[in-house]
Amino acid sequence: MGQTARVSALVWIAAVSLAAWLWLLLCQGFFWRTDVRLPRRADPGDWPPVCVVVPARDEAAVLPAALPSLLAQDYPGRAEIFLIDDGSSDGTGDLARELAASHGGLPLTVGSPGEPPAGWTGKLWAVRHGIGLARARGPEYLLLTDADIAHEPDSLRELVAAARAGGFDMVSQMARLRVESAWERLVVPAFVYFFAQLYPFRRIGRRRARTAAAAGGCVLLRADTAERARIPDAIRHAVIDDVALARAVKGTGGHIWLGLAEKVDSVRPYPRLHDLWRMVSRSAYAQLRHNPLLLLGTVAGLLLVYLVPPVALVVGAAAGARRAAVLGGLAWLVMTGTYVPMLRYYRQPLWLAPLLPFTASLYLLMTVDSAVQHYRGRGAAWKGRTYARPDTVADERPL
Repeated sequence: MGQTARVSALVWIAAVSLAAWLWLLLCQGFFWRTDVRLPRRADPGDWPPVCVVVPARDEAAVLPAALPSLLAQDYPGRAEIFLIDDGSSDGTGDLARELAASHGGLPLTVGSPGEPPAGWTGKLWAVRHGIGLARARGPEYLLLTDADIAHEPDSLRELVAAARAGGFDMVSQMARLRVESAWERLVVPAFVYFFAQLYPFRRIGRRRARTAAAAGGCVLLRADTAERARIPDAIRHAVIDDVALARAVKGTGGHIWLGLAEKVDSVRPYPRLHDLWRMVSRSAYAQLRHNPLLLLGTVAGLLLVYLVPPVALVVGAAAGARRAAVLGGLAWLVMTGTYVPMLRYYRQPLWLAPLLPFTASLYLLMTVDSAVQHYRGRGAAWKGRTYARPDTVADERPL
């Protein structure tokens, strides 16, 4: 009797997991598709002035692979780069000047804002300083891009052309992250897959949709929109600044767009699991607004959606529970199928797709670890700064 009850419970749990996957497949904005790319548009009649703002803290290791690509932008209009050295200890600012002198191209100004005041994250304080310098040039657009992002020569012109033609106040591209080490191949495509599952790109571009998100490595923003949305002051303490930025812009009536990049790449390496773990865990609990109930719900959801299917298949087959095994196998099959497009986008072998439950279990542990660090008073840490208990609730609450 007891074994029958356990088998029946496993069948029901597997059925709920399969139902969840069918809902995700059909009703979550087709998040699994990877064809949301920058629209191909004709060149505008005139090319507006653009200022590029690059916050940088201890980026000497990646700057030689990224900054020359910005200096070499083939942009027909007026463009200028402002690299803001956020208290670096590795000579980032001096290296930027040397690269500009040796490569030429767009004019570069290196600024330094000093230590951020209370209530500001370092990156957003640097962005504020950069935007302040840029405003004196009267740009129509601001390109906010990270110091580890490499752009193809026509990246800026395509961003501006797409923004102009589509009437977008903000255009953002999810840079293609590096996938060279074994751990990067296992974890990085899943990172973008999970992000798209939370924030389906198709919904972001709809004016009436509540979904809002951006990819902080590449954001083209109208200067007047930034002023109207009080960027970055309105999001000054946000750890997940890109999502907070998108919500602030969309909350003031801005039309935004987010898609996968073809000509924008991150050169930052994450060779070890420890590096990827830090990258995810430093902000995972902030994504849950430091809410224990949301954490419990997330853990339960990850277990149900990602771990139940393989467990139901294996346990069901071993126990002779055919229905549980079939339901678990179908759910795992749908999961695997939805992951294949992202692996193709990252040019990775498709045999990684069935391993998604294992990768999801890593993300579950990273999220729990993020909460543990928060309650130990360590909070989000990055480049030698720790934001012990950042008050990000107001900025990261859904619209």
